[in-house]
Amino acid sequence: MLSRFAQVTNAVENNATGTNVAGANATPPDGAANVGADAVAEPSWISNLFDSGAIGLLLEGGFFMWPILIMAVMALAVIIERWRSLKMLNTDTDTLRQAVLDDLTQDRVEEALARCDKERGPVAAVLANGLRKYMVLKRLNYDSARLEEQVVKSMESYGVHIVAALERHLPVLAIVSSVAPMLGFLGTVQGMIEAFNNIVEMDKSGGGNIIQAAASGISVALLTTCFGLIVGIPAFMAFNYFSSVINYFVLDVEETAAELMEAVTLQLTLNQAEDKFIQ
Repeated sequence: MLSRFAQVTNAVENNATGTNVAGANATPPDGAANVGADAVAEPSWISNLFDSGAIGLLLEGGFFMWPILIMAVMALAVIIERWRSLKMLNTDTDTLRQAVLDDLTQDRVEEALARCDKERGPVAAVLANGLRKYMVLKRLNYDSARLEEQVVKSMESYGVHIVAALERHLPVLAIVSSVAPMLGFLGTVQGMIEAFNNIVEMDKSGGGNIIQAAASGISVALLTTCFGLIVGIPAFMAFNYFSSVINYFVLDVEETAAELMEAVTLQLTLNQAEDKFIQ
């Protein structure tokens, strides 16, 4: 009887052991295996875009990065607009000036005026203004002694408008070149204050690496200074370049006006001499 009970007990134990081994060696279903892989999702390309590169640095730099970015866009727009406008005005002024003076010497004022109207640029505009004034006053039999004075005043007043048109939008570059670096410095100061406040709080709580936190906060704070200088330096260089080009145009206009007045004076003198000879 006892032997029979021992055999039954051993059989039950062997069945239990086999069941446990089978359960341990059983392979989980495919759905259960994929749950862990799906739980750790990879970051999307949008998050990678905003966390790295220039956009990541821009977002990391803080509030003062956005005014600097706006100034960068404004400066770029002004640089493109001024470069295109001044490039279109780069014409052969020497040939035009000599042709107009030759026409004026031969008393062909209308031909000289038509020649100037066909050309573009500040030199052609000043010549056309002076010739138009001279032609109108001459047809009205204006006093020859005062005719030269009126032509000079007309060209001087028109030259002011030409200079204003050439210098259009240049104050924007001057503002950006000076304000962008200062905004960068201000952002750096604000970031340093925030970094040191974090260090004080970390020291009070007694947790974390203070040196690592200080280095990280200072590096982030210096981003605004870097971006401010990146925007301000090209704007300053562009402002000086365009100013030099405009000064060249202004000097060319003044030289052209002086030569035109010499030709007008010579023509008036010759006309007066002819009138006296006829009389």
